[in-house]
Amino acid sequence: MKTENSRYNRQGIFTQLKKYINRHSIKLVALLAFLMLLSACAQSSSNEGAGEKHIHFLFNVSTNSLDPHVDMTYIPVRAGITETLVRVDEENVTIAPWLAESWDSTDGQHWTIKLREDVTFQNGKEMDAEAVKASLERALDESVAIENALKIDEIEADGYTLHITTKEPFPEFISELVNPNVSIIDVTEEDFTNHPVGTGPFALESFTPGSKLELVRYDEYWDGASKLDSVTFSFNEDASARSLALESGQADIVYRPEVESIETLQANEGIMVEATETFRTHNLTMNLDRDSLKDVNVRRAVDVLLDRQEIVDTIMLGYAEVADGPFIPTLPFAPSYEKKETGTDIAIQYLEEAGYTLENGQMQKDGEPLHFTVLTYGSRAELPLIAQVFQSNAKQIGIEVEIRQIEVPEEYMASNRDWDLITYSNVTSPRGDAGYYLNATYHPTGALNFSSVNDPELTGIIDELNRTVDQDVRAKLTEQAAAYIDEQKIHSFLIHPSAVVAYDENKVKNWVTTRSEYYMITNQLDVN
Repeated sequence: MKTENSRYNRQGIFTQLKKYINRHSIKLVALLAFLMLLSACAQSSSNEGAGEKHIHFLFNVSTNSLDPHVDMTYIPVRAGITETLVRVDEENVTIAPWLAESWDSTDGQHWTIKLREDVTFQNGKEMDAEAVKASLERALDESVAIENALKIDEIEADGYTLHITTKEPFPEFISELVNPNVSIIDVTEEDFTNHPVGTGPFALESFTPGSKLELVRYDEYWDGASKLDSVTFSFNEDASARSLALESGQADIVYRPEVESIETLQANEGIMVEATETFRTHNLTMNLDRDSLKDVNVRRAVDVLLDRQEIVDTIMLGYAEVADGPFIPTLPFAPSYEKKETGTDIAIQYLEEAGYTLENGQMQKDGEPLHFTVLTYGSRAELPLIAQVFQSNAKQIGIEVEIRQIEVPEEYMASNRDWDLITYSNVTSPRGDAGYYLNATYHPTGALNFSSVNDPELTGIIDELNRTVDQDVRAKLTEQAAAYIDEQKIHSFLIHPSAVVAYDENKVKNWVTTRSEYYMITNQLDVN
């Protein structure tokens, strides 16, 4: 059988896939979605009073729950409803005060956190240490992932001071408090799913699951009331529909417009398109519970079947960088990698080392054909395209690939093991530190360990990292962990996508496209 290296002609499989998908099925779905969006927007606009300062923000991921302690879309923080004790300093990539004004520990296990004394919840109640303690305890009770991440043994409240003891020395404890799932809410309220009450600049007025939030300014916000009267925070997972909404004036700010529409949007007078480097990585996550993927050579074959630069150039149209590992190369703890080769011929070599042979057009071992079920989802339009390119390349060497579309990847992966791979995307260093990602993704107790990784050597590196204070030593341990992950090909890292936002620059004022992707609707946002 004739095989080809993956550097095929630019007008080949990538272009054909994009033309077919974009011009047919997705465009039709986009039109229908856009019509529904127009209806929702019209209803929203009818609710605005004369002269009201209002912004409509359109996001790419929907949610059916606003419970900040379990919602994986982080909408409550992104919409300005809730806040965490500390936040990411985007400029310096460090941890900065937010609801907490200071913190201290002499041994990395016993922590004293001083809270701001001028904060109230959106129902007017005071945010003191007892209220924060109750919120943290609820987060621990509701989420095993948070319990494992924070490692809290005891919390004591004293006025506006928290005394927290972790189960073991944990120098990076404070950075874990950036996690939006540790948002502070008033737990005396009852409807956490539909109406959380936080401390942010905007209070929730109404929530339509899967569709939108209506937000109103909280006049007593501790950091200064917003100049906006209200915000509509709506969802549409179709990139084409989001772009159309901005072009038609139905939305003021659109998160991640369709990449192919960016040139058209830029040609529109009054539309600003911003792109910034993020801490996000697209990857092929592998299910190590599957027999075939337990062999590292099969995982290595999977890794070389996709040409990263082709994805950047042809699917992302340059709005991304090639990923050699989980961390963007500008971070101090990102290791250097040797130049990696890709191609179907190299994949065959790895599969032969794993005992596979190509017979009658099928890649087989012991008479069993190699088959992969690949999950993907549409809230990031490029992921289904990447899955289809992988399917096409695998077919060239006799591997059948079934692509299965899902809605909420975290929910599906956590409750189902009937898949081999998934085109997945997550933020790998949101706190400016690798500890969060390594613990969540590769530690046996990690909340995002969908691959079922349980490798004693890797776990040992992560445990040592958790106990280490010195930043230089932490960087070396992180490099060691990343190198091991690369060697074992536990994940196949593909690209670092840019965060792309388009908005009406004649109306929107003080919008900031953040690298962490956490902070969107702020008290600084305004209209001209």
